[in-house]
Amino acid sequence: MNGTIKEYLILVLKGMAMGAADVVPGVSGGTIAFITGIYEELINSIKSVNLKTLKLFFTGQFAAFWTAINGTFLISIFLGVGISIFSLAKGLEFLLNTFPILVWAFFFGLIVASAIYVARTIKKWNFGTVTAGIVGIAIAYLITVISPAEANTTYLFIFISGAIAICAMILPGISGSFILVLLGMYKFVLEAVGNFEIAIILTFLAGAVIGIIAFSNVLSWLLKKYHNITIAVLAGFMVGSLNKVWPWKEVTETFLDRHGEIKPLAESNIFPGTFEQITGNDALLPGAILLAVVGFVLIFVIEGITKKPTTES
Repeated sequence: MNGTIKEYLILVLKGMAMGAADVVPGVSGGTIAFITGIYEELINSIKSVNLKTLKLFFTGQFAAFWTAINGTFLISIFLGVGISIFSLAKGLEFLLNTFPILVWAFFFGLIVASAIYVARTIKKWNFGTVTAGIVGIAIAYLITVISPAEANTTYLFIFISGAIAICAMILPGISGSFILVLLGMYKFVLEAVGNFEIAIILTFLAGAVIGIIAFSNVLSWLLKKYHNITIAVLAGFMVGSLNKVWPWKEVTETFLDRHGEIKPLAESNIFPGTFEQITGNDALLPGAILLAVVGFVLIFVIEGITKKPTTES
């Protein structure tokens, strides 16, 4: 990709939006990449980091290596992701702890609109794409109902967690942060980022780099060979993930974590009215509905903005 400074700054902003989404369990940076029109270029650029291009680097052919991996595009995206994660980690943690219903309502609306947007890109609907969509819904839903594990803070498991989570982070609808929740590693990694614990961060990033390069090859091949079916599965992932981001939940089971704190182990979705009866809080529904609508509309605003450069070229 060859572009102007302005275009690369826009890519940094898109990366920041991806990073913000990746910090929240239940929301995927891959969703943001998809709706901002950079998803397939991102997958193919990551895939291009392989033995052939690395040979260019280690033989001193730096310019050829940079061109081969679409380096300026990648560095712009991941710079934005990094800025967002390191600057927003503590802020999003505070919002999730303080205003969980409002935050989840916003992301619920965002994901509903994202699923619609992704489904609209399928060029031909048939039995295969419908079945693929249903399979995607089922897989994502099953992931959301798995009970989270206790954290394993060995460096090997931190490495493995990075490799697994990054694969989910580039899949629309499958949240890498939620995978970390299931692995029991979400709070541990978030605290490490917030406290700049370099050894933990580097170990996690090493796993993420290896995981994303390996997985991007598989995803790129699927998009080329089975584009409509793959997109249908990704749209299904988004729909299935809505179970996780439903704002109103009742804790049905708890556990004692390694710090001696009581944490939710299992939750069930409930209607707003039921939530109000349990908590006595009936003031959040209007705000939640408003933020859900804002999240929904925002996707199509972003779509409109990001389509402009495409139509001009």
